[in-house]
Amino acid sequence: MMSKQRTRRGATLAVLAAAALLVGLTVPAAASDFQFDLPAGLACPGFDLRVAGVVVGPQNSHEFTDDENNVVWALSAGRGNDLEFTNLSSGASLSLEATGSVNRTVFNPDGSQTVTVTGMTVLIMFPTDMPAGPSTTLHVGRVVYGVDSSGTFTIRSTSGRAIDICAALTD
Repeated sequence: MMSKQRTRRGATLAVLAAAALLVGLTVPAAASDFQFDLPAGLACPGFDLRVAGVVVGPQNSHEFTDDENNVVWALSAGRGNDLEFTNLSSGASLSLEATGSVNRTVFNPDGSQTVTVTGMTVLIMFPTDMPAGPSTTLHVGRVVYGVDSSGTFTIRSTSGRAIDICAALTD
């Protein structure tokens, strides 16, 4: 089951990394383009978390290759997605509006990745990550994290502002 969650997480974080968010704005109600639920203890302590999103703008991506046509790094930029986070125990929700981000991913020879995101992005850290989750955090600024070949995330550095989405949904 964990590998299924890990696979879903990779796709989820790719979407969330592209999402740039602005706290405090209410997103108009609309049908979700995507939605997933994460069990208590995986993304937030003490409650299941629902993440729903609406794609509001295109994502421009480009891959860069070496002389042997291997992808060595990729660049992605765009407005992102409007997101809504819901505490499935209490019904409390937080809506965030997309504003834009840039994501640079370096593909390392050992199968790991180094990701640098500037702008606004959400990172969901699992208990197996470093620092260990569960946590769901909106970062406004710059974040550098690594992803090893097994899918474990390690935050290497952050600058700017961090907002704990789980805490915002329990207040």
